[in-house]
Amino acid sequence: MTNNRTDRPTTGTATTTTTAGTPATTTATPADELIAPPGLKGLVVADTTIGSVRGAEGFFHYRDHDAIEIARHQTFEGAARLLIDGSLPDGAEESLFRAELARARMIEPRIFDVLGPYVGAELSPSAGLRAALSLIVDDTPTIDLSPTERRNIALGAAGAVPTILAGLHRLAAGAAPLDPDPGLGHAADFIRLTTGATPSPRTARAVETYLLLTADHGFNASTFTTRVVTSTGAGISSVLCAAVGALSGPLHGGAPSRVLDMFDAIGEPSNTERWAETQLEANNKLMGFGHAVYRADDPRSLLLREVAQGLGGELVDRAVEIEDRMLRLLGRWKPDATIVTNVEYYAAVVLHLAGIPQEMFTPAFTTSRVVGWVAHLLEQAANNKIMRPKARYVGPEPRRSATVSDLEVGV
Repeated sequence: MTNNRTDRPTTGTATTTTTAGTPATTTATPADELIAPPGLKGLVVADTTIGSVRGAEGFFHYRDHDAIEIARHQTFEGAARLLIDGSLPDGAEESLFRAELARARMIEPRIFDVLGPYVGAELSPSAGLRAALSLIVDDTPTIDLSPTERRNIALGAAGAVPTILAGLHRLAAGAAPLDPDPGLGHAADFIRLTTGATPSPRTARAVETYLLLTADHGFNASTFTTRVVTSTGAGISSVLCAAVGALSGPLHGGAPSRVLDMFDAIGEPSNTERWAETQLEANNKLMGFGHAVYRADDPRSLLLREVAQGLGGELVDRAVEIEDRMLRLLGRWKPDATIVTNVEYYAAVVLHLAGIPQEMFTPAFTTSRVVGWVAHLLEQAANNKIMRPKARYVGPEPRRSATVSDLEVGV
């Protein structure tokens, strides 16, 4: 951790001004306290064996394996087993884990009877998933569960997520939810549960690659939320509902669908510069570009561009040209900044070409990232200490109540 106490007094107070213009008193930082940077940027808050992101190198890993190599050569089930149980499986172990995850996709159909009347404008995919998890996942406090019990409940919840999200989507579209097919892999069955059609092997592998690339990625907002809520000893249902809530924010999980909106707004690639300059002048974000951690190419984006080009088509050609024009423009517009194409850019292309509806892009991400949440939940619960940071008060100086001794006559 970085101690930002430089040039701060260790006792006394300092006077500042509040946003309302009234005097405020900031209690000086005691010598044993640290001041975190805004957004906790760059602050290390935990040790983990699950993985990390090395933004300056353009590299990230799952456990002790290069995540890009995992995405190129493993199944989603194999990577999930690595993250959750700690090691890559051999053939027999992967078969057992695949069967376990397939069983977890089988949920009670009555959950859709309960939530069905609320589906649509009244119930977003995120809200529907939180409601379903609250109903079907054991919420016994994690501190009252054995490691095996925690693992089994959490894995069951992870397996149920694609079935819940796809079923709610179909209900909103006026179609009946489908039963999972245990004979399909996790990625292929997610596509079938969503679209109603069994995908080709090529399409299934394209989506599986996306899921493999997004299963875990450092201490992002929803993963950090997972760790904080787990640290309270809360139940697994509560932990995962909190993580889903964090992911529902558009600054975290909503960018892929907005990339397609950007393509529609740009139209022909020759319009890229004019459209982008208008957005930059208005201080609007360009979806699919820039990342809080990467200062080199986002390796997930590089691999997904390969996947997209393997699928081919007019949208891919447009996306590649728009990306090239956009990066050159951003280099001129912000010459001192390192702006890279992030994972959402080609994720939008791959998911669209796989037939996944735009409103299901964030649910697809959730189907993957829940595996990382589960891994972090289990790691936090295994060696837990409640997270209890402090806030520095910067409001007006508090009024102190008079004590009895102050009011005594003659004192």
